[in-house]
Amino acid sequence: MRTVTLQTRRLMLLDTASLYFRAYFGVPESVKAPDGTPVNAVRGLLEFIDRLVKDHRPDDLVACMDADWRPRWRVDLIPSYKAHRVAAETETGPDQEEVPDTLSPQVPVIEEVLDALGIARVGVEGYEADDVIGTFAGRATGPVDIVTGDRDLYQLVDDARGVRVLYPLKGVGTLQLTDETWLREKYGVDGPGYADLALLRGDPSDGLPGVPGIGEKTAAKLLAEFGDLAGIMAAVDDPGAKLTPSQRKRLDEARPYVAVAPTVVKVAGDVPLPGVDTALPHAPRDPAALDGLAARWGLGGSLQRLLTTLRE
Repeated sequence: MRTVTLQTRRLMLLDTASLYFRAYFGVPESVKAPDGTPVNAVRGLLEFIDRLVKDHRPDDLVACMDADWRPRWRVDLIPSYKAHRVAAETETGPDQEEVPDTLSPQVPVIEEVLDALGIARVGVEGYEADDVIGTFAGRATGPVDIVTGDRDLYQLVDDARGVRVLYPLKGVGTLQLTDETWLREKYGVDGPGYADLALLRGDPSDGLPGVPGIGEKTAAKLLAEFGDLAGIMAAVDDPGAKLTPSQRKRLDEARPYVAVAPTVVKVAGDVPLPGVDTALPHAPRDPAALDGLAARWGLGGSLQRLLTTLRE
């Protein structure tokens, strides 16, 4: 009798901005192109991708981008969302994010290099990279590794579907493999529960106020007691529910925030993704363009090591 082996492809999704920010701060600015322009983020990201491919051997790889890092539909619901990171507001497009002066010019170079390599690069107007990642992860039929330094994406962890987060602790050589077991030990919640936890406790780095007086530990206890955010808010209306008077009062007063925050906090899963070839390339898509970029920006060994790894 003939045995049929089903091949399951492993998808790796990169939170690209998160990784190039880490590369920028982790690689000295003394790493420069021949003309003296800093390329520490470019070379650092290439080295990150090289290590990730070597260590985890994905079949498919997508560099997910922030086409809009502060979508209007989120800001309309919670105006403070990422407001402290706005460098300049624009009338017609995404607001400009405050980033280091020597990082901004490197982002177009990163995009050109990824395109010449043939690594799929996806950003969708009106959405953050998190939303692109969430939609790819939701549609995947095999295991998914999400590489990010953003804990917000813990909400996508799903052991049953093989979705985990690889969170860099030091470069990308030391990664925290975040699955449901780790989440329960650390926070007492599963993936979807993490979104409720984050919503309740708030997140100053994203401008999310949270529910005053409800910190991480209290939020975890409430979720353990009542199951999810809906269960907690139902308990507010139940005189017999085990809530302290102050918790009941704070949650009741936070109803306007709680009504809109799930839409802001939860990663979108319905982004209109473009049709792209996500297969990990084994050779550059545009060797001539890549050679030109390598010479102009002095990408040297960082690029060559990645090319060697992709050929293996």
